[in-house]
Amino acid sequence: MSFAVMTDTSGNLPLHLIRDNSLSVIPFSYYIDGKEYNTVKNPDFDAEDFYARIRKGMKVTTSQIPPQQYADFFEPALRDGKDVIFICMSSGISGSCNSARIAAQMMMEAYPGRLVEVIDTRGASLGEGIIALYAAKLQKAGRSTREAIEALRDHVERMFNVFTVDDLMHLRRGGRLSNLSAVVGSVLQIKPLLKGNEEGKIVAFSKVRGRKRSIETLAEYYDKLVVEPEKQIVGIAQAACREDAAKLAELLRRNHPPKEILTVEYEPVTGCHVGPGALALFFESSVGVRSFGN
Repeated sequence: MSFAVMTDTSGNLPLHLIRDNSLSVIPFSYYIDGKEYNTVKNPDFDAEDFYARIRKGMKVTTSQIPPQQYADFFEPALRDGKDVIFICMSSGISGSCNSARIAAQMMMEAYPGRLVEVIDTRGASLGEGIIALYAAKLQKAGRSTREAIEALRDHVERMFNVFTVDDLMHLRRGGRLSNLSAVVGSVLQIKPLLKGNEEGKIVAFSKVRGRKRSIETLAEYYDKLVVEPEKQIVGIAQAACREDAAKLAELLRRNHPPKEILTVEYEPVTGCHVGPGALALFFESSVGVRSFGN
């Protein structure tokens, strides 16, 4: 095993997949009334209660991970003689990716001959988590660190991740929405479709009328762009909209059933920014989502 695969809790992976794939995960923290929480120290995260409280006005804040915390996270693997591949949340929505890069340089100076590579997924939730699972697959296959890095960079470019939200207020409040032209939607029942652009920043790239149509449109993108679905884990992330997630999964199985559909609740750090009602789709496509819809 030439390298260790590491990621963060934004990847939204269930605990059994983390364990089965020998992933090391660093936690992001979130704060409610000044008290710190994370899903590692508080594994019994109650998503239904969390998003219900956000709907009622609860304010949740987040913070980035500092470089030294990343350095401490990377060091045990380096001390054991392994390289590190770190699968990171998008640099376009969090400064933590840059912190990880600073830590990577620190650790490579401290451990000459070892490589610490930060893979900026330019995504979050399962758009990051599926990349981490792919890294673990490459590790198990015996690929070298540099071979794995090249394959992962290609995989990032082909990962199609799009989502829709009930209310853009949450993205606007956190400064996560880079183009504000979609704000009219909440009044007219126009639902924006959002993606990460070339810089990994969240942008609205299309609009549809009504929630039902937004779900159908996500499935239409899948039908048009998915490659070799029978070999893929396709991801769905939802924030307090389980019925919508089930409907989307049903539509995905209709024409091009994937090998597996992994459906998860949005973890709290990403979830507090997309807000209750967010529904996201992640799959390997024939065209990179960052260039799609421009």
